[in-house]
Amino acid sequence: MRNLLFWLLVAATGAVYAAMALWSLPRISDAAGGLMPFDLRPLGYTETEAREFAQRLSDGGRAFYLTVQHRLDLAFPALLAATLTWTALRLPPTGWRAVRGVLAVAAIGGMVADYAENAAVATLLSAAPEAVAAEQIAAASRWTVLKSLGATLAMSLGVVLLARAVIARMKSRQASDLIS
Repeated sequence: MRNLLFWLLVAATGAVYAAMALWSLPRISDAAGGLMPFDLRPLGYTETEAREFAQRLSDGGRAFYLTVQHRLDLAFPALLAATLTWTALRLPPTGWRAVRGVLAVAAIGGMVADYAENAAVATLLSAAPEAVAAEQIAAASRWTVLKSLGATLAMSLGVVLLARAVIARMKSRQASDLIS
């Protein structure tokens, strides 16, 4: 039953990610004349870049970003953090306690930063581009970078643990085939 729940969680996380990656974020980019949305700038953005994006974003694109995209991005950080934290609890061998902790902290930290980023971006998009303070833009950019760092670290560790588990399982099967 736990395996089924885990894979349902993975599927839900993947479905929300796919909706954002294939539909909502490209739609926002199109509404901004091809500029990348704030969420897709892992190294952050300058004040000039943020103002240019906000100025070029159409009214419909702004409304879509603040509603549809932010609703999807309300679910995604929690789903991703839950998936990665569950991975941290399931996959590492007993002696890898530090890896479990780093993965869980990075996943949860990335989630918190993603929610802070969403709030900061909502503030940026809810005002006229010229009315947004430079510090508000800098804060939003910092949250974007922190979200990206946490998610990248957690997902990288998750992939390493998954690869390790698959290799261990393959070796175990090969050993049992030799015994049979």
